[in-house]
Amino acid sequence: MKEIIAIIRRDKTSETKKALEEIGFPSLTLQGVEGRGRQRGNICPDELDSDLPESYCMAVKLKPTPSTYALEHVLPKVALFVPKRMLTIIVPDKVVELIINKIIEVNRTGKHGDGKIFVCPIQKAIRIRTGEENEKAIS
Repeated sequence: MKEIIAIIRRDKTSETKKALEEIGFPSLTLQGVEGRGRQRGNICPDELDSDLPESYCMAVKLKPTPSTYALEHVLPKVALFVPKRMLTIIVPDKVVELIINKIIEVNRTGKHGDGKIFVCPIQKAIRIRTGEENEKAIS
């Protein structure tokens, strides 16, 4: 069994959930998260180091939030976090590539901020209600 963690754009959440359901994997956990990557929270993907006004940025009606560190320290630019969604899916080993490919297919725009996917091994899964373990617990 594997845990697939996908961090995606907020506006791709519904489309991703529907695509996973269509291929037989409706079970997932969804969390709202904030983070930043190589762009350091900049939401202007094509002008990463530019001083262009925000109106030139992507038409995202999101305002990244400053970090606590940035509020407490003098920084040349406020450290920003971009709101994202984090999906967690536990699946049998044999379908990991199928799930990963579907997530990529739905979420790839070719622009900065498309997200990341992480795959981790799961040693044991137990369904609390029935006591079923491992593959039976995740189906």
